[in-house]
Amino acid sequence: MRIVLAEDSVLLREGLVRLLEEAGHCVVAAVDDARALVPAVLEHRPDVAVVDVRMPPTFTDDGLRAAVEARSHQPDLSILVLSQYVEESYARDLLADGRGGVGYLLKDRIQDLEALEDALDRVAAGGSVIDPEVVAQLFARRRTADPLATLTPREREVLALMAEGRSNGAIARQLVVSDGAVEKHIRSVLTKLDLPPADGDHRRVLAVLAWLRGIG
Repeated sequence: MRIVLAEDSVLLREGLVRLLEEAGHCVVAAVDDARALVPAVLEHRPDVAVVDVRMPPTFTDDGLRAAVEARSHQPDLSILVLSQYVEESYARDLLADGRGGVGYLLKDRIQDLEALEDALDRVAAGGSVIDPEVVAQLFARRRTADPLATLTPREREVLALMAEGRSNGAIARQLVVSDGAVEKHIRSVLTKLDLPPADGDHRRVLAVLAWLRGIG
């Protein structure tokens, strides 16, 4: 997998380069400023951009905005965003075009190489990955005035696992139910969210986006 890395912390950037290359990936460029990301993507045409959200020049959401811009130039670019913070708008902005191939992980998660590898594989394959802690906190924030009140508790569990990027089989194992039961719950979620017919992966991304937007 060819990767462009954008991270302003020297130690973290060098550590990530080493981890990714030891895992068999090729880091074709590693930049320390959000303004350098788009040129690096245009030059190297990577499979995935791994990007810190808060980078120079303003240390707000420069990395995220640069990643979205890079994807506008290279539509097949997958994006894995890293952040120290749980911020709903980051996940929502990533999923906004409904195409998948995006992920949002908290930086604590990348200490687990297996979790990082899994996230990279899934976004590179066109899926969406949202950190489990992000999913948990966002659900907790919505309990008092849940815009998706039509979903049953089990359907909420299924949607949370969908948001993490889990396959039907993985959801079934997590909830200790059959694959058929998971498929039934997903159909119900998609119906209740009134999502238009589309290919399965696209509808799953739209379901997660609907939840993040708080519509129902």
